Order: sequence, then C-alpha cells, then structure tokens
Amino acid sequence: MGETGLLHFAEHRLQEIALFFMAVVYILKVVWILRFKPMRERTPARGSHTAGIAYSYATLVMPWAMESSAKHPLRYAEFALFHLAVAAAIALSFFIPYGPQLIAGAAMQTVIKVVIGLGFIAGVIRLVRRLTVATMRVISSPDDLFSITLLNVFLALAFFSVPNDKPGVLVVFFIVTAFFLVYVPFSKISHYLLWPFTRYYLGWHWGHRGVYPKVN
Repeated sequence: MGETGLLHFAEHRLQEIALFFMAVVYILKVVWILRFKPMRERTPARGSHTAGIAYSYATLVMPWAMESSAKHPLRYAEFALFHLAVAAAIALSFFIPYGPQLIAGAAMQTVIKVVIGLGFIAGVIRLVRRLTVATMRVISSPDDLFSITLLNVFLALAFFSVPNDKPGVLVVFFIVTAFFLVYVPFSKISHYLLWPFTRYYLGWHWGHRGVYPKVN
C-alpha cells in the first residue's frame, strides 16, 4: 500500500471503524445511565425546574456564576481555549477527508491554526501544572496524565495538518485520531458524555430548591 493508499485508508476506513466502535460503546453507556432513576424532591418547590435546568447548562459560558471560575478567570480562559481547540481538531478530522473546500481559504486556515495553537499552549500548561503542583499530582491518575498528553499530541498533529498538503503528517494525524476515538470511551475524557445528565440533574434539583437561579 503506497502513501496515497495508506492516507485514504487512515482518513476513511480507519476513522469509520473507530467512530462505529465509539458510537456502540457510548450507546451502551447511555443505556446503562438511563437505568438509574433520579431522586425526586419531597419538599415544596421554591423555584422553577425549567429555569434551574437552563441556568445549570448556561454556567458553562457564565464563569462569573461559579466561584472557581470567578476567582481564577485565567484558568477559565485556559479551559475555554483548550476545549475550543479540541473541538476544532475534531472538526478538522472531518473537514480534511469530506469537506476540504471548507478549509481551502488562507483566512480559515489561519483561524484554525490560531485556535488550535492557543489550545495546545493551554494544554501544555495544564499538563505542567498536573506534574508540578503538589495538590494536582495527588489527584492526578495515570489516565489523567495520559489523556491530557494524548490530547496535546492530537492538537499538535492537527496544527501541522493545516493546510492538508502533507501526506505523512496527515497519516499520523488520522492514526492518532482513530486511537483517540477508541480510547476515549474508556478514559476520563468521556466525562463530556456524563455532563448533560449531571447538569440536568443538578439544575432540576437546584431549581426546585430556588438555588439555580437563586430565589431570595
């Protein structure tokens, strides 16, 4: 198999197999999560369930509403950049094989590289903090360190995959992407699958109690 054939396999068949595997695992996880019935409040409602749920989801883009983000705005900016970069790199893994015209323009390529580049820097800072800050080392499992290292490698490869005219880099990028898709459902990165359920649960209960949003 030549370089062209390997690239075609890596960016199409390999990705399709990995995506199918990840989808199956996630479906099984969601089915398992839905088996557990949430607790119902027994006290009279002081607030709105709907408003509480909406507020709970909105806290993602409301750093001032959470004490940790309000006290450490730079940490929130770091969090946002890192996650935006990962989203851009994932989108890139679809754009390159299925919509290369979407990233053909120099302006779009610059935007993608800036977002991914800043996210990579944020990712390195997060990794260094886990390795050097005593409290972070205590709570960091091997999976934590491996996951963030893998994400940083993924971002670096995505950065150098734009423009998509370097077959060797692209092959490595798509192989790492496939490994990423297979590994993620079993790693801490899959917390984003639980996020919608936890925010709904917290929003419903805190809305009921008048905490989200606060009822005076």
